[in-house]
Amino acid sequence: MLRELRLSLRQADRTAFVIFIALMGFFAVFLFIPILYIFIGAFFVEGSFTTYYFTLMFTDPVLFESLRNSLMIGVYSTILTSAIAVPLAFLMVRFEFPGKRFFQGFLLIPLVMPPFVGAIGMKQLFARYGSINLFLMKVGLMNEPFDWLGQGIPAIVILEALHLYPYLYLNIAAALANIDPTLEEQAQSMGATGFRLFRTVTFPLMLPGFLAGSIVTFVWAFTDLGTPLIFDYLPVLSRRIFSNVNNININPIGYAMTVLSLIVVVVAVTVARRYGSMRSYEMLGRGHITPRIRRIEKSDGGRSWWVVPVYVGLLLVVFLALVPQISVIITSVAKTWFFSILPQEYTLNYYYQAVTHPLTVSSVANSFIYSIGSTAFDLALGIVIAWLLARKTFPGKDILDSTVMLPLALPGIIIAFGYISVFSGTILNPLNNPIPLLILSYAVRRLPYTVRAAYAGFQQTSASLEEASQSVGASAFQTMIYITAPLIMANVLAGGIISFSSNMMEVSDSMVLAMTQPYYPITKAIYNLDLRLGDGPFIASALGILAMILTASCLLLANKLLGRSMGELFRA
Repeated sequence: MLRELRLSLRQADRTAFVIFIALMGFFAVFLFIPILYIFIGAFFVEGSFTTYYFTLMFTDPVLFESLRNSLMIGVYSTILTSAIAVPLAFLMVRFEFPGKRFFQGFLLIPLVMPPFVGAIGMKQLFARYGSINLFLMKVGLMNEPFDWLGQGIPAIVILEALHLYPYLYLNIAAALANIDPTLEEQAQSMGATGFRLFRTVTFPLMLPGFLAGSIVTFVWAFTDLGTPLIFDYLPVLSRRIFSNVNNININPIGYAMTVLSLIVVVVAVTVARRYGSMRSYEMLGRGHITPRIRRIEKSDGGRSWWVVPVYVGLLLVVFLALVPQISVIITSVAKTWFFSILPQEYTLNYYYQAVTHPLTVSSVANSFIYSIGSTAFDLALGIVIAWLLARKTFPGKDILDSTVMLPLALPGIIIAFGYISVFSGTILNPLNNPIPLLILSYAVRRLPYTVRAAYAGFQQTSASLEEASQSVGASAFQTMIYITAPLIMANVLAGGIISFSSNMMEVSDSMVLAMTQPYYPITKAIYNLDLRLGDGPFIASALGILAMILTASCLLLANKLLGRSMGELFRA
């Protein structure tokens, strides 16, 4: 084994291997050790090994209910998201119809607003005496108000699905576009048509993309903290973990809940990948693949009979996807809105307060500091890692690649809880100053975006250009600055923009690590404003809309730079 390592080191770039060791040291401190500390805290109490707090999760009715509810939210959200995303992706990839580009843009709008912001407006619409119940009672369809949000789980599942379906949609659309059309044509020649063709040929070929998007959906919904907080729904694991942050040195149950959440996530990812690897999905490539695209029209120019349900279905999905955003917009401009279907009066004063209120002003400034700092860190680290993966050969290359992508499968609340357990009482204690840990947690979680964006740039840039530069006397550093950097700059900027916009609206890390008001970022300021009676929810909605506009602008710019490859950044 040692002899093989020495041989591989001789064949490898020694500088690349040294950088690899340094990078793994960074990941050890800010990724692996925090996770290890969580396990130690769950199984070692006062120096002795115990499984008491872990087994308590299954024997205590309250704790077991939280586990069960979180699993239900994750599973039901994935099912509902799949029911939305699969038909959408098939329709948008395989068919051409008037207005297709219009719908493609609107279907991705949920990406710009985290579900917990939409929950603020949804409460106004679906509360016991909210707009929906008042409207239904007014038209005679209901005699008594129905508590839409009272059960918690249905409201959370619907909101999660309306936010998460674009992630699954992007993965499925990419998988469908890569299917060799001759395979389906051969199946049709043997009598497979309609749903049978989809079930036996199309769906198995797009299964890797479906599984990748489904895992993202399940993990997000299972560990989401913001939406249960806004809906004030306590019996879920994320809320229980959040409630135990301040008791981390007193009650080890928080560690046990975090470990259990991590185990569920790992099991889900492992099962999905094992299931996906049971079959081979490789297709013999014939160069560029052109998907089979059919027009929803007859050859004589008349509309096909099913163009009507297609438009009705698309309009319904777009409307439902926009409901959280619309509800927040209305809430942000409502001067008075009490026991009425729509606000009695409108005002823009809450937007003024959103940019002048001391809490909002400091939170916006904090979010910019955290996001700019973490994005700069990601750009520097991401370019180096992408360069190593694309251009160098060294032992541990696959390990580095897997480690970089690991944060995509790790919920923010787990990483944040691990940081508190490791760094409490040190120079990085978040109780004293959470800024370094917030920047680092943001950076670690968004690093995969910048790495994948930069890696795509390196793949699209021929190494022969760099070799030609060095052959005429340019150093490796000069070649990187004057040749490679300009060629991959669009990809790098796109990855940085996506990281920045994601960090501006980060929820879990912000809720856990920003413990005192002077350090609140935007998302925690929105949560605290929503808790305030009176104008709090209205100011929170206005702040959420301003943040949504910023996020949308960033995503549009990133899409302009990356084009079709933007969807690859959201793949698990």
